[in-house]
Amino acid sequence: MKTVALFSIKGGVGKTAAAVNLAYYAAEKGKRTLLVDLDPQSSAGFYCRVRPKSRARGRSLLDGRKHVVSLVRASDFANLDVLPAPRGFRNLDRHLDHESDKRRRLTPVFKRLGREYDRIIVDCPPHFGLLAENVFVAADTILVPVVPSVLSTRTLEQLVAFFADRSLRPERIVPFFSMVDRRKRLHRESVEAGQAPGSPFLSTIIPNSSVVERMGVERKPLLAYAARSRAAVAFLDLSAELETRSIL
Repeated sequence: MKTVALFSIKGGVGKTAAAVNLAYYAAEKGKRTLLVDLDPQSSAGFYCRVRPKSRARGRSLLDGRKHVVSLVRASDFANLDVLPAPRGFRNLDRHLDHESDKRRRLTPVFKRLGREYDRIIVDCPPHFGLLAENVFVAADTILVPVVPSVLSTRTLEQLVAFFADRSLRPERIVPFFSMVDRRKRLHRESVEAGQAPGSPFLSTIIPNSSVVERMGVERKPLLAYAARSRAAVAFLDLSAELETRSIL
């Protein structure tokens, strides 16, 4: 089992779109895949037409395997299940703060889920908190979408600094450029710098495209409704690159 988390503290960088499409790709490849939506906006579940159970509580994520499995819902796609975010997930940082091992509390939860799935893709909350830190500890890889801008690049630096402060292994952080508009000089220059030898960035670049925004209208992964679009091909390339690196 491999666990891949998508994280960024900056909104509007394509984090959830990447999580959904990577999960769909893994499922299409025959991997039993679970998409875990920990973002309070619940966009990953929305894109997959999956709602949390009416009585789902955030605390259920911490209450043992039986409760965790009860949160999982089947999607419309083979091999792809979703653990959608109920409203209670917004309070998970507060719940975790009262746990004895509050920074590693979710590690056994993901291990239990790993008995049922080959791949777990996590859409993280967009902030540094105990919930995100638990995912950082439990995940094999933290993928970071970065828009070629000063503020977005700064959030990557903040994440690396956070890992250093918590004595976490920074080599698990894998950034990639997202929502790139090559008409913009800053974007072109940033991508060029990110592709220099020794750069931690993946070689695949996700372009800025309106077809990705239609995920909210179609309510399905981009790869499921516009597989030949430029953005979809980029997500396929991203997935293949991650497979080559034994990440996905």
